[in-house]
Amino acid sequence: MQDVLHAIGFIFAFGALFVGVIAAEAWYWKRRGRTDVYDLKETLANMATGLNYKLVDGIAVALFIRAFYDWVYPFGLQYRPVHGIGSVLLIFLVTDLAFWINHFLMHKVRWFWAAHVTHHSSQRMNYSTALRQNFTLLFNGGWMFWWVPIALVGFDKDWATIAIELNLAYQFFLHTETRSPLDRFGWILNTPSHHRVHHGSRPSQIDTNFGGVLILWDKLFGTFVPEDQAGEIRYGVTTRPPTSLNPFHLQLHEWRNLFQDLWQSRDWRVVFRAPDWRSPRLDGNRKEALGHDARVKAVPNSADDRLKQAAPAGAGRQDV
Repeated sequence: MQDVLHAIGFIFAFGALFVGVIAAEAWYWKRRGRTDVYDLKETLANMATGLNYKLVDGIAVALFIRAFYDWVYPFGLQYRPVHGIGSVLLIFLVTDLAFWINHFLMHKVRWFWAAHVTHHSSQRMNYSTALRQNFTLLFNGGWMFWWVPIALVGFDKDWATIAIELNLAYQFFLHTETRSPLDRFGWILNTPSHHRVHHGSRPSQIDTNFGGVLILWDKLFGTFVPEDQAGEIRYGVTTRPPTSLNPFHLQLHEWRNLFQDLWQSRDWRVVFRAPDWRSPRLDGNRKEALGHDARVKAVPNSADDRLKQAAPAGAGRQDV
């Protein structure tokens, strides 16, 4: 119970920080006449999805994932790190590489994409977008691709928890259209510039820049695209985007689509193939591919217009 209380306290402490940053960015853009960057209803929806995601995540880590970590640990290398810079660097690299693998699978396997699509369904890029997450990430098993490699190396579960949370905290600051001081380190770090490309919906932008903290993995594995070579960025998801800003709709609509396709096709490949893969057993009435490669062109300004109005692309960024 004490672990659960600590997790909840941690969530609210970081949550207060993030809300403050969101408010500051919204004020910054409003002062510059960019009222399109934030929409109040969408921002509140993003915060709601982030809150229920982190509450489920924190409780799951405290009650289950850390126990699972202890079970996996004896099967690994059981490396005993000393408290030095070398150990810190090693767990940082292992954590970041494991995130890259996990993130890659989220985009390549529809079972994992069904939870991750929530994050990409925002057609704005601002700090509240970082909070637009899905509590079902804890139920589809994708978290194992992050936690298990760290356990197999042999790091203590407290080290693992801290490393993962710090990695995620860094990624919050990637979700912005403002020019960032981080951009000058784009040769090695993931930056807002790189991450805007990752959220892009055009063919040259899809499935790129999967990194968490480091961009080196994308350069190594051939998935890196710099912003100046990506073309005009338009944020969005698929031909079946969410039609409501209800937080649970944002988190569950693609699961409904997935199981509907599975029921209609009786083809388990729709679960484990790429998000844009279409089973030949489907009735053929839907001509557009499933998943996230066929992107929508409409961009929402609020829940009321049901995603029918066009929002600006990722232009007009300013220095801060």
